[in-house]
Amino acid sequence: MMNRLILILFMFLSPILIAQYSRPGSTDAQFLKIGVSPRGTAMGDAYIAIVEGAEGTYYNAASLAWIEGTDIVFNHNFWFAGINHDFAAAAHTFDDIGTFGIAVTGLYTDEMKVRTPLQPDGTGETFYSGNYKFALSYSRFFTDRVTVGLSVGYINLSLFPGFSADAVAVDISTMYVSDFRGFKFAMQISNFGSNVQFVNESYPLPTNFTFGAGINVIESEVQKVLFSFAAIKPNDGQPLTQVGLEWGYDNMFFARGGYKINYDVATYSFGVGFKLGISGIGSRVDYSYSKLGILGASHRVGVGVLFE
Repeated sequence: MMNRLILILFMFLSPILIAQYSRPGSTDAQFLKIGVSPRGTAMGDAYIAIVEGAEGTYYNAASLAWIEGTDIVFNHNFWFAGINHDFAAAAHTFDDIGTFGIAVTGLYTDEMKVRTPLQPDGTGETFYSGNYKFALSYSRFFTDRVTVGLSVGYINLSLFPGFSADAVAVDISTMYVSDFRGFKFAMQISNFGSNVQFVNESYPLPTNFTFGAGINVIESEVQKVLFSFAAIKPNDGQPLTQVGLEWGYDNMFFARGGYKINYDVATYSFGVGFKLGISGIGSRVDYSYSKLGILGASHRVGVGVLFE
């Protein structure tokens, strides 16, 4: 049944993914494209099918239903040009209702001086510029193997006091988890919502259709090698592909690597992670390095706690 479903989806999606066109600059709120997870970005952002914990509020809300208890995560991204990129999320499972999650994503600058042609050294005033997304997510089981998820987000773009814009976006997702080598398959439509309007200009959000899968290609009592891939069809560019690998030892230490295909500047990435569980409390620390061509590189760090 699952093989037949995958075949039907492939036949339906092939014309979409093969379509080759690029419309750079045709969408706004580009910060929504920046990965927030150190684990996910280390694996080339091929994360939609293997995401775990509260990070599912960003990558795939359908994954939240698999949380047993409460999961909290804080991630920081040292973006280029001194720009900060932060993500915080929490999710809790209510047995008979489902799983709810909340998340905040922010891309913001440090304090900057207000400069004019007549006062190039500054007027004495300062300002901050930032893009933010606040999201509420819900997920529940559709069958014992299939989960569905929904996220509703409020987006605010603030360039300068008096110059800001707002938008509302919805993510719809689903996930299938098998009992064969941890195989998972997931799909999502993300950032589907209202346009962003600054003064007289209006642009749509960067809406993506994404599907992906993950499987343990090697399994033993102490070691696992997880392979994942994802394919994305954005509304403003050509199809994109992401692949990733994760080697885990004793479910405590992890080494990861990934590669992005058909991207303009993003290429390879790698990272490490650690997990530790004590008395029903699980903690994790992750790091990733992402190469961004002539832009340099970004470093992400994150910590998470699971209360079972």
